[in-house]
Amino acid sequence: MNEMDFKNSDFTVLIVDDVDANVLLLKLLISKAGYKTISAYNGKDALEIVMEQSPDLILLDIMMPVMDGHQVAKKLKEIPEKAEIPIIFLSALNSTDDIVQGFKLGAADYVSKPFNKDELLTRINHQISLIAAKRTISRQTEELRKTILGRDKLYSVIAHDLRSPIASIRMVMEVLINGITKESIDPDMYDLLIMANRLTDDSFTLLDNLLKWTKSQTGRLNSVFQDDVEIMNLVTGVVEVLRGVAKLKNIEISLLGSSDRIARIDIDMAKTALRNLLSNAIKFSFDGSRIEVKITEEDSRVIVAIKDYGAGISEEKQKLLFKADTHFTSFGTGNEEGSGLGLLLCNEFVSRNGGKLWFVSEEGKGSTFSFDIPTPKK
Repeated sequence: MNEMDFKNSDFTVLIVDDVDANVLLLKLLISKAGYKTISAYNGKDALEIVMEQSPDLILLDIMMPVMDGHQVAKKLKEIPEKAEIPIIFLSALNSTDDIVQGFKLGAADYVSKPFNKDELLTRINHQISLIAAKRTISRQTEELRKTILGRDKLYSVIAHDLRSPIASIRMVMEVLINGITKESIDPDMYDLLIMANRLTDDSFTLLDNLLKWTKSQTGRLNSVFQDDVEIMNLVTGVVEVLRGVAKLKNIEISLLGSSDRIARIDIDMAKTALRNLLSNAIKFSFDGSRIEVKITEEDSRVIVAIKDYGAGISEEKQKLLFKADTHFTSFGTGNEEGSGLGLLLCNEFVSRNGGKLWFVSEEGKGSTFSFDIPTPKK
């Protein structure tokens, strides 16, 4: 069954008219079309029925004693939970003022008396179709909301529950690697330890990125800006940590240029962005090559550029890098697996710090990823 398919018998039409013959005729026509009907002979009774039974559509005569159709419509629009019920006015009044008044009061449609049977049913069917469409959209929106909540909870649970044990394994592996020389054990065993250390480090980085990405997308990751952050110290600290990782692939990291400027930034976000970019440069660099981290000042900003001479990125994949709705697995020069999540995180974190991220790359020759940090001029 199509989402937009609906049964007329699922909808109820309230007929309001002070003339018995009109009510009977309308009931006959609308019931034959398959809709349920209820009726009222004055405005006061109509309001009571709406409060008790909430019909899906109201056919409302304008000319009635005590409370006319316009007054009924005005009262209904003042009740939040009933204001959305569509009203089709029925009236022998054909003046423009009466029609305009009806639409000002929120009428969904207007049919003149004496009405044409086919025209009336067409207008009723149209309004019921709109109601069915709104309900379908509302239901789908709620299902989507629940799906997104479930997905975000799953991501958070995975990232939280796995992050701690992987962090512990990571520390154990680092101690093992630092305490063992290649000559002291079987060379194959040493290579396995190096591989295990790298995989553990990659897994921890992925989980950390996943946790931060989930928080950022669900609005639970707050930016904590700190004043007077020394950019050079921040970059140097990250480079020193990553030099140990680069050493495992015999890659040399050079820090070029300098800056004595300070900035107001979220330190953790800035470090995460730089660490991800530098980790990617290591991942896609060849054994024995080099990486350059260059600091330059330009007007009221400091530019940090990470240049590698590695595998580079194809033009096809370059177009997909910053798109959250695409996913492709890329492999580093040592078969390190990448998800692209780190770059999405970098882009968001750099943006949150008031900067922008850009890159140039040529397949087979390497890539340069750059980002800027706004700073006051010295």
